[in-house]
Amino acid sequence: MADRTFDAKRRQFLETTAFALSGAVVASSALVGVTSASAQSTAAKGPAVVNYPNEKGVTIERVTYPARNMGTNIVANLFKPANFDSSRKYAAIVVTHPFGAVKEQSSGLYAQRLAEAGFIGLAYDASYQGESGGEPRLMEVPGQRVDDISCAIDFLVQHPQVDASRIGSLGICIGGSYALNHAQHEHRVRAVAAVSTFDIGEGRREGLSGSISYEERIKRLKDAGEQRSREARGEPVRLVPVVANSPADFTAATPVMYREGYEYYRTARGQHPNSVNRYAFSSLPQQMAFYPFEMIETISPRPLLVIAGSKAETKFWSDRVYEKAKEPKQLFVVDGATHVDLYDKPQFVGPAVSKLAEFFGQHLASA
Repeated sequence: MADRTFDAKRRQFLETTAFALSGAVVASSALVGVTSASAQSTAAKGPAVVNYPNEKGVTIERVTYPARNMGTNIVANLFKPANFDSSRKYAAIVVTHPFGAVKEQSSGLYAQRLAEAGFIGLAYDASYQGESGGEPRLMEVPGQRVDDISCAIDFLVQHPQVDASRIGSLGICIGGSYALNHAQHEHRVRAVAAVSTFDIGEGRREGLSGSISYEERIKRLKDAGEQRSREARGEPVRLVPVVANSPADFTAATPVMYREGYEYYRTARGQHPNSVNRYAFSSLPQQMAFYPFEMIETISPRPLLVIAGSKAETKFWSDRVYEKAKEPKQLFVVDGATHVDLYDKPQFVGPAVSKLAEFFGQHLASA
């Protein structure tokens, strides 16, 4: 009975996600004329982390390094602990941001909080997004997103104050699925953690075919392919919303996660000018083709931690990761938290960071 209840709740979430995605694609028709130039990131401005002042002596450096397979650069913020000692080497943690986000939002918050706990933290803008390079702008390409983590490690292993044998990886939301997928084959990662994991591949596939039809899923793939052809011929990139731009866009079927996504990304709570709430529609097929957890067992014997809110609609993905993974593994549930609560709300981020500091402190100890 419990399994049937779980499956029903999961199906309901995926069906409402499908409805939301359907609305987003239809609503995007007015955005077809948006040019690549208008999607360029704005210049760096303001604090390194939205709505989180640096009051504990963390040193923050803006750094740039190559995206090896792109021929472009990645822009990141490097967070160093208070009383940083340049004569010693530190454990370092790469933090990967959610879909539609930038380094100044949740990934920067976690990187700074981990620096407060004594680690070097690195929060970066994904290729095609934020201040990092890549054309056309605002592509969401899982393969490149995964390699971006390796590019961050390339930077860290050359840093004179980083111990290359003590590098961890942390991802938030979709960044969690990228971090978990990356650690399956990248053994420079000694320990990996994910917060509010979202499987973009299944979210796109099941969201498009769970309650709609197989024919509709194929139609969207064809639509995305045709759009890519138009862009190849020089027509503007078609950009579609990541979350609603206004509560007026909500429907009765809009999941809590997407309502809260609006509250985080489109209000003063977490908004940043480089997070423009758009992605390139022609990158949708690559998202649909992503299966992040297929070899999760290969992370073992390196340790894995998944953190989820007890009220998160996406918790079933964290449960699945934990079930599929081999030891050593941990599942930490933050009581009362939703998916987006773990992006920034102090009463929920606090316990998550404490657990992460304990986890990385144990597993990134001196070799």
